[in-house]
Amino acid sequence: MEFDLENPLENFQEHHSDAVSFLFLIESDHIPSQNYLQSLQTRDFDVSVRREVVSLISQFSCSFEQVLSYLAINYLDRFLANQGILQPKPWALRLLAVSCFSLAAKMMKTEFSISDIQGDGGIIFEAQTIQRMEALILGALQWRMRSITPFSFIPFFINLFRLNDPTLKQVLKDRATDIILKSQREIKLLEFKPSIIAASALLSASHELLPFLYPCFLIAVSDCYYINKESILQCYNVIQDVAIQGYESVFNMVASSDTPMNVLDHHFLSSESEITNGTTAAATALGLEKDLKRRKISDHGNNRTVQISQTQQYCLTDRARNI
Repeated sequence: MEFDLENPLENFQEHHSDAVSFLFLIESDHIPSQNYLQSLQTRDFDVSVRREVVSLISQFSCSFEQVLSYLAINYLDRFLANQGILQPKPWALRLLAVSCFSLAAKMMKTEFSISDIQGDGGIIFEAQTIQRMEALILGALQWRMRSITPFSFIPFFINLFRLNDPTLKQVLKDRATDIILKSQREIKLLEFKPSIIAASALLSASHELLPFLYPCFLIAVSDCYYINKESILQCYNVIQDVAIQGYESVFNMVASSDTPMNVLDHHFLSSESEITNGTTAAATALGLEKDLKRRKISDHGNNRTVQISQTQQYCLTDRARNI
């Protein structure tokens, strides 16, 4: 069975409730220690080493799905947190990058060739050398290779939003995924649990693409039993800088594309003033009002809406306004 980053636990669908609780319970076992984060925040040398290996992994992964790179970098951070930062010898960093990529590809059952990845130039490692490095990584990670990542929590949070339109779900998921992938280079996010990153990315995506439903989504996340509101606020503030970089390209695509993204090109069922008031009220509940003002985009939402159910309208107008 192929490893699925969104479903890292076996029999997840069979025991849905218990599996979700277990997922939140063990997610901290799949992130680097706080000591590692402090090292990156205080030592430029450590940051440069990580940046070099991340760059190499990204190069190796350019012909594959981006989630493979994400998994490989997760292995990298957890390995460095356990073993310490390596000496900046080019061969050592390259070997680490090749081995993390190789392990991630094997976990995802991705067909690849080590020789093709390493290319014709530079340092070429023999298969036995890579296998020994893989064994070292496996030991450092205690063989916990089914990593719990933010992708593991996206289906859970999207279900909380209670969207009936499959296209809307996919649009929101795709944008949140893009934000998560782009955010992995930001070392500040290493202090947050995967679930917090997933929820923050989805909130950022919804505020960008579905602003009229954002208050409802914000309430759903803030009411979640497993989520710490303060952590959501802190993570959201970090992730917004990553997300905003893609705003212009996303809206250009929405305006010109004939893809399902054009589901956003309908008329609002609620007035613009109701949307603005509802969004501001819900944001104030989590202390995000100032942040929303920073992220406001000129002409944001003009002539872009979707059909929303009566339940969603209720959440948007009455419930969000009366927070």
